[in-house]
Amino acid sequence: MATLNITNVQVYPIKEPNGKLRALARVAIEDQLQLTGLRVYDGVHGLFVCYPNDTSRKGEEYHQIYYPLTSEFRANVEKAILEEYDKVKWE
Repeated sequence: MATLNITNVQVYPIKEPNGKLRALARVAIEDQLQLTGLRVYDGVHGLFVCYPNDTSRKGEEYHQIYYPLTSEFRANVEKAILEEYDKVKWE
């Protein structure tokens, strides 16, 4: 199965981070679908991308609104976002 192409990446660094959040991001897929609400966090093992959660659900579990179904696509999205983050974090 061919993976979808990421055609646009926008990353908005947090100017004065308070906690582990480092940036907000959005990506366009095939110039047809835009995913918003992505977040870049600095974790124990380095930077990673987190997908938006449904805040209307109560309880201890997180329920993501959307997420990649394959590890290949998840890796592609994370790579694209983190590469763009490295470019814009010092601007």
